[in-house]
Amino acid sequence: MINLTPITVAEALARFRKLPPVHRRELVGLWRGSGVPTGHPLDGVLENLGWFGKRFHPNLRADALLFQIGPGRLVALDPAYIPLGLALRLGSIGRTRLARHCLRFLQRPLQARGPTATLEMQDFEGMRSAAMVYDRQPITDRFRRIGDDQLFGMMSAHRDPRPYFFTLTRQE
Repeated sequence: MINLTPITVAEALARFRKLPPVHRRELVGLWRGSGVPTGHPLDGVLENLGWFGKRFHPNLRADALLFQIGPGRLVALDPAYIPLGLALRLGSIGRTRLARHCLRFLQRPLQARGPTATLEMQDFEGMRSAAMVYDRQPITDRFRRIGDDQLFGMMSAHRDPRPYFFTLTRQE
């Protein structure tokens, strides 16, 4: 189990490197996400906006951004509509009540029309493990195994050296 208290990026990266790999087929299913605070601009943003996690389909496609909109209702949003550079520069705005209300208002036009990412096996620092590559954003999420039903994730955005860390816990 990963401790979700604030840690440094170096500590999170060291933990990530020590964990064993996971195969992409093992990810199929619904996963609840939680950010690992490291001082990244996105710390707390996804949770504030109602992020649920990710869903991986048997065809190795994925709903990259799954949000809980009301009790028991999950909606996949299309990351292509999110201005990544702006989100990384203005992360603190994403932690406001206004941002949460705006997302509720915009959830219908931002809704994905199908899966928005693909699961692949990729090498990272000499270890081959599952990774999710976004279709229309320069983002890759890499995964390592914490346990049978928990993963440690690291999001990398092209041209941004700061990794964002999160955990995923399998849901029934």
